[in-house]
Amino acid sequence: MGNIPSALQGLRIPVIGSPLFIISNPKLVIEQCKAGIVGSMPALNARPVSLLDEWLAEITEELAAYNAKNPDRPAAPFAINQIVHKTNERLEHDMAMCEKYKVPIIISSLGAREEVFQSAHSYGGVVLHDVINNNFAHKAIDKGADGLIAVAAGAGGHAGAKSPFALIQEIREWFDGPLALSGSIATGSAILSAQAMGADFAYIGSPFIATHEARAVDGYKQAIVESTSDDIVYSSLFTGVSGNYLAPSIKAAGLDPDNLPESDPSKMSFKENGKPKAWKDIWGSGQGIGAIKEVTGAGEYIAKLHREYVAARESLITRSSEYC
Repeated sequence: MGNIPSALQGLRIPVIGSPLFIISNPKLVIEQCKAGIVGSMPALNARPVSLLDEWLAEITEELAAYNAKNPDRPAAPFAINQIVHKTNERLEHDMAMCEKYKVPIIISSLGAREEVFQSAHSYGGVVLHDVINNNFAHKAIDKGADGLIAVAAGAGGHAGAKSPFALIQEIREWFDGPLALSGSIATGSAILSAQAMGADFAYIGSPFIATHEARAVDGYKQAIVESTSDDIVYSSLFTGVSGNYLAPSIKAAGLDPDNLPESDPSKMSFKENGKPKAWKDIWGSGQGIGAIKEVTGAGEYIAKLHREYVAARESLITRSSEYC
């Protein structure tokens, strides 16, 4: 286990709910936090831009009220994801809002920016930066990130191609700070596996699409329930960065998921362009969704993860004793 900042201590289970573009919203974040895991959402989900102020007020006030009523079991902290790619014209405004509400955790993606890290540190916030390889991990820490999210093969949305075993091993050779693992984690036993590899936290996203609180259309939620890893396509076509998507949504957009061209990373944009849009028309998903069998409430799913995690840990202790 790495050196964990106080903001990330005391979780019910070692899980960070990953920010889901378009889908995450205050309702989902609040339920995740109340259930004992870090809840998160992208700042860009608040549209128009002025809505972010309202959403951050809602989250902070609701969690403060919950903590006042439950001092013996307070909610977990929440996180806001900042896309720091050059096409995000809102970054300065959105970080100012995070400063205003002293957002406990900032998750930065698609570029390590010192000014973002400094902004979070100015009020005591913790920054976790997502990376797909060891080289990017070094750059993020050198620029001031507090921790890392290792986005391994099989993760939903923008994802790397490295085995989690290789990625975690290489990072842990030099970094002992907070480290989360993303990639096909959807069960309590998978959470324990992430810890066994050297991660401090599991980073779980796709299963939360199939929750009542998620701002996803019913067809998307049902596709998560009905699909398995065989239905996931890895492509750079839709945003210019390689990611994992549901084949049924690609077919529905009139494309052949087995014959997709590559895309130019320089063309990546979060603006409307008239083409099938990633996340809205082309649905992102990780490979772990075979474990999701029904649409449930976020709290109910987290309670299930907790039961599975405890059972897996007890089973591992029992089996390990056979080799002592």
